[in-house]
Amino acid sequence: WLEQYLLNFAGSMVVVSHDRFFIDRLAQEIYELDRGKLEHYPGNYHFYEQKKLEKEEQLRKLCEEVRAERERQQRFIDRFRYKATKAAQVQSRIKRLEKLEEIELPPAQQRFNFKLTVNIHSYKDVVKIENMSFRYNGDWVLENVNLNIYRGEKIALVGANRAGKTTLTRLIAGELISRGGSVEIGNRTTIGYYAQHQVDALDLNATVYDEVTSHTSPDKLSKIRDILGVFQIRGDDVFKRIEVLSGGEKARVSLAKILLSPVNFLIMDEPTNHLDMASRDALEQALSDYDGTLLIISHDRYFLDKLVHRVVEIKDRQVKEYEGNYSDYLAKREANLQEQIKVKDKSKNITGNKKTKEQKRLEAEARQAISKDRNRLTNEIERLEAKIAALEKRKSEIENLMANPDTYKNSELATTLPFEYSRIQEELQSSYDRWEQAQVELDEVLKKIS
Repeated sequence: WLEQYLLNFAGSMVVVSHDRFFIDRLAQEIYELDRGKLEHYPGNYHFYEQKKLEKEEQLRKLCEEVRAERERQQRFIDRFRYKATKAAQVQSRIKRLEKLEEIELPPAQQRFNFKLTVNIHSYKDVVKIENMSFRYNGDWVLENVNLNIYRGEKIALVGANRAGKTTLTRLIAGELISRGGSVEIGNRTTIGYYAQHQVDALDLNATVYDEVTSHTSPDKLSKIRDILGVFQIRGDDVFKRIEVLSGGEKARVSLAKILLSPVNFLIMDEPTNHLDMASRDALEQALSDYDGTLLIISHDRYFLDKLVHRVVEIKDRQVKEYEGNYSDYLAKREANLQEQIKVKDKSKNITGNKKTKEQKRLEAEARQAISKDRNRLTNEIERLEAKIAALEKRKSEIENLMANPDTYKNSELATTLPFEYSRIQEELQSSYDRWEQAQVELDEVLKKIS
């Protein structure tokens, strides 16, 4: 709801957020604050990610070129420094060397070099749920649920708050027992369950290192410090006792412990809550390469989009499955909603007492007028959506051109692009406004039909 409201907001806004999906949908420009400098990227979050990598690669290449040039000039100077016939050239090279600009490379980001692998794979059937129902003391939370999870799948579990997502994961992990039906765990399936309440299982008297080591498979012992470092526990901090850690630090220790344990089915409930962007990226990469089975709950939709291949939605005590990632799920859910509206529209029957010919004629005319308005508005909305898509495409093209240094070698292009960009933004805003107004008008027409 908030996204839709802000997308239609007519004013300007500045957003600070760790929700990359949210930023991706809303932002038209990105400003990154890095080492005291503000860098501008004219596009959304995807654009920013791509251009930042390209910029860093260009900077590295430039640094290599400058270094090679320095070495070349220095070799000439060292070779001919004491030759009188080369004195002028040597002095010229020295001046040229002094003028070579120092290139400051960004500090190397810590990369997640820990690969999550499974020692013993499960059989094909990891979880089989049949006609399962559960409630605590009051109403049913889940009712007659059926769900199969297979080896190697990466699944997102979504739904409104209090829909029963955590309850379902706890039932699968064996922390709760169903009130009806069955939850069957497949042969050779070993579960690693991460959730916020798991921090209570940490040994408060143990050090971070000892606590993680006690649950780590032998082949991963050498990686303990690496993964703790990724989760911001570095140096002597690994020897701190658990009891002195903050809540966020305990959560990260618990996460590291689960990832290093010898399991082949990871169940993760909001694993990114206490992680910064770099740690999220690291976890994202590790889980993307993970060769086991993954069931994950997260409000980080960008994180889900890159990871999952199936989405399971809990709604009205039932589960519904969608193939694809989170974006596919949103698109299919919207398509299903529109289809339901069409079916409802077609199935409407006019009931009531027997009417006179005049009444029928007037009602027919009214229906025709409403139908005409609906067709007109539907066509207008489709035209607007096509126009918006074309404008957004051209806007993206201009953003790419404006981000390319070669563009500014052409003074005419460099001058005209900002004006065209401004015009397109105005046209887009006007089109968005009219599209929103047409949607409201169409809703009013559809209300008359219902």
